[in-house]
Amino acid sequence: MIVKRPIRPERVRQTPPSFSWVDHRLVGQNLVNRCGHRALALYLFLVTVGDAQGLSYYSDASIGRRLQLAPGELAQAREELVRADLVAFRAPLYQVLALEEAPAPPAAPPASPPRGGEARAAADILRQVLQSAGGVS
Repeated sequence: MIVKRPIRPERVRQTPPSFSWVDHRLVGQNLVNRCGHRALALYLFLVTVGDAQGLSYYSDASIGRRLQLAPGELAQAREELVRADLVAFRAPLYQVLALEEAPAPPAAPPASPPRGGEARAAADILRQVLQSAGGVS
């Protein structure tokens, strides 16, 4: 296992006393792939300024100035976030939404006995060998 040590231990991040955070599932569930960089910049801004319920009343003019987005770019970024189900918007209110839980992976189909010439996973072969030797059930 790799042991990680901070490069600058005096600057290790601490959880801030505010309400903002970024959910790691944005990357883990590939949700960042649903949006372009302007939409992700807007998302980061809204996560940062939102209250405990993810609500923000920042005006489009103020957001545009802070993120250096023209009105059309901001509208497009907002629409991407709404389509990606990351943000709800009803002027003038933004809400950063809780992320949906990832769907459970489908159950594996029941194993069928291999037929001649059929490819088999190494784990299945090993399991069969160990079972026949009485080692694993």
